[in-house]
Amino acid sequence: MKEKQFKLCLYIAGKSRKSATAIENLKKYCEVHLNNTYSIEVIDLLENPHLAEGEQIIATPTLVKKLPTPVRILIGDLSREDQFLVGLNLVPQQN
Repeated sequence: MKEKQFKLCLYIAGKSRKSATAIENLKKYCEVHLNNTYSIEVIDLLENPHLAEGEQIIATPTLVKKLPTPVRILIGDLSREDQFLVGLNLVPQQN
């Protein structure tokens, strides 16, 4: 069975500490949980502000999981691994 391929876009605003933390956390979680079945695109909205409108990004950092569907959006520096796993639909949400 072919594994799902994850396409992740992380929208940041410059080289802030929060942006660096989000990038670091995203890479760490992907290495641990996605078994080389992912691609990450980091988009700096200070360099490409027009891209914020198309994706309706209103806060940074914002992670958009484009594939597999459904699209999921996580806002923040991804410091909570449990929220990352639930947000990407890798584990069921606990009630």
